[in-house]
Amino acid sequence: MEVVARRRKRGLISGKTEGAGLGGEGGNGLLARGHIFRYLSPMELAVADNRVSREEYLEGELSSKVKHEYVAGHVYAMSGGTLNHYRVAGNFLRLAGNQLLGKSCFPTGSDFKLNVALIDGNEAFYYPDAMVICEPVSGDSLYTDSPTVILEVLSPSTRRDDEILKLRDYLTIPSLQSYILAEADSPLLTIHRRDGDGFRREMMAGLDAVLDLPEVGVGIPLAELYRDVVER
Repeated sequence: MEVVARRRKRGLISGKTEGAGLGGEGGNGLLARGHIFRYLSPMELAVADNRVSREEYLEGELSSKVKHEYVAGHVYAMSGGTLNHYRVAGNFLRLAGNQLLGKSCFPTGSDFKLNVALIDGNEAFYYPDAMVICEPVSGDSLYTDSPTVILEVLSPSTRRDDEILKLRDYLTIPSLQSYILAEADSPLLTIHRRDGDGFRREMMAGLDAVLDLPEVGVGIPLAELYRDVVER
């Protein structure tokens, strides 16, 4: 998943952003860019006023045309990835889904949110590329807080977040057994597997390798995970 703008730091909807105006105090929610004016959505107004609660975030995401991640009140806009990125994530969902048919565990894609309780008492909502969930989830749920497996496909703009920030947050999830970081352009995985009270790090490379996830009863050959992926 690609983070394309951060609130204030990268000019994501800010009253101080060059070339844009929100009207300041008592403003009417109009955004001016050159001679073009448009009304701001409730999500945009909340971000601009630095007052995004979890309720505002979740409500705003229902009508937003752009997905956002939420970390301790800060909102991040997201865009799509490369074709290779989507192929790796899509192959994982297809292969895991086929093996989980009729079982209690099920996979979800990048449109389903993950709620994480942060160590500082705040919370985050992320959109992992894929998850496998083995806890009951109602059909109208907007998120889970209990995945068993998480997959993130790496890209240049998200590598630091996936390898450091999300790694820190994901490994605090009690239900998590495996966090998989997959390169988008070549068959290479880094896997953090639960080992007692902590996690151990594994590397897996090459089309002959097999990603084994015994906690959910899934085994995926990397030749299939990286099917139709064009190496760079």
